[in-house]
Amino acid sequence: MILHVDMDAFFASIEQAINPRLKNKPLIIGSRGNKMHTVVCAASYAAKALGIHSGMSSREAFSLCPKLEFVTADQAKYIWTSEQIFELLKGYDLPLNYASIDEFQLELVGYSDPLNLSKKIKEQIYANFNITASVGIAKTWLLAKLASKLNKPDGLTLIDDSNFEQVLRQTSLDKLCGMGGKTGAGFIAGGLKSCWDLYLNLPGFFDQESYHNLDKADKNPGKFNEMPKSISHSYTLPIAQINPQVIQAWIRLLSEMVATRLRQQKLASATVHLWLGGPEIGNFEAQKTHQLTSSDGYEIYQRAVKIMSKSRLKDPKIRAIGVTCSNLSKDSYQPLLKEEIRREGLIKALDSINNRFGEGSIHPAITVLTR
Repeated sequence: MILHVDMDAFFASIEQAINPRLKNKPLIIGSRGNKMHTVVCAASYAAKALGIHSGMSSREAFSLCPKLEFVTADQAKYIWTSEQIFELLKGYDLPLNYASIDEFQLELVGYSDPLNLSKKIKEQIYANFNITASVGIAKTWLLAKLASKLNKPDGLTLIDDSNFEQVLRQTSLDKLCGMGGKTGAGFIAGGLKSCWDLYLNLPGFFDQESYHNLDKADKNPGKFNEMPKSISHSYTLPIAQINPQVIQAWIRLLSEMVATRLRQQKLASATVHLWLGGPEIGNFEAQKTHQLTSSDGYEIYQRAVKIMSKSRLKDPKIRAIGVTCSNLSKDSYQPLLKEEIRREGLIKALDSINNRFGEGSIHPAITVLTR
């Protein structure tokens, strides 16, 4: 059996735990400090109930709820809490997988009562961090992840042979991981509405191997790892931007933010994915995998810009930008060339200064255009 731990409104819950005044209030976390010119990167459940969601502009969110509480995102705070939860889960001495910053998976080996174990985990997380988690239990990764989302927040759901059909009949297809894009749209266009419809047509989709293929990640039991599958940052501009220098400045800044998190976790990336959104182009996204891995923000930026140059987009208006690094591995590359050694020393010095005086104290000159 697989136990999937999914934190509830993770970023917003952390802010509410730190500041009790925000408890139970509609709250959004903004990706930048200007609350009327940013994008919602997280929302509390009270805000979600009003129709506010991640990716929405903050201006639209405030139009739905003028009394909305606002906090600027603090990635270091969220990463630290995630790492502490992971350390807590390590104490159960079970195969453990770090699925994302707010999701963790355990393989239940030798546990005959997974419900009691799940309750204990939920209680420990709340006692230590004053935030809640929803837990799903099932025989495959895909079903356990689905189960964790069915009774949020603070939920606990077991899917087994006794309720498998009932749960799938009652669950719409869009609730299933991987059904938010073209795959789900294709199934829905074909007349499939519920997860049970999908099971009747493709029963193998719900087994371990199908989920492995869907998610393109190693999820075999016994091959658990502590590293995330990807690290990304995105930003929605207040207005669509056509100036290529400004667009490249944002790609540079996002690349630096991703690279900093890679280095904090001693990781390097082989694959860079660039996403651009705008009124003229809709959504453009492409990625490229390189032989040499990197955690250097400038190198990631160069790779992202090359992806953009091959898009054949001629100065389109860009409203949203995202940079993702995946295909991660432990950074074990030892620089040999003088320029590489010099560059590594420079990056270490910059990290040391920014860690001491605050993130962005020293930054690439081009990123001034983002301020």
